[in-house]
Amino acid sequence: MSEHEADDRPTEFQIQVPNELEPGVYANFLSVWHTAYEFTLDFGVTQPPQIDQEDPDGPVRVECRVVSRVKIPVTVLFDVLRALNENMTRYEQVFGEIKRPEPPEESDD
Repeated sequence: MSEHEADDRPTEFQIQVPNELEPGVYANFLSVWHTAYEFTLDFGVTQPPQIDQEDPDGPVRVECRVVSRVKIPVTVLFDVLRALNENMTRYEQVFGEIKRPEPPEESDD
């Protein structure tokens, strides 16, 4: 078989997840930043909001602990976005529209 014939064959990736990574990690926050060569995705978990008692008008601080950092070469970024979009579409076809949580209504107490 020539090299050219092998290039025409479909590629089938065999994904193997090591046992220690199989359960995954929970993340409810994502921070994205980039360099000229890669995008970095920091998945994190938010901690309880903190209010500075000495500055009650200051910002509410929410610390986020990174649980996983993934670096993606710029050259595969569109593939990542396409895969996420395709899977989101399939999810919504099965389970319905994904709705963002609505902020709680303020009470008039």
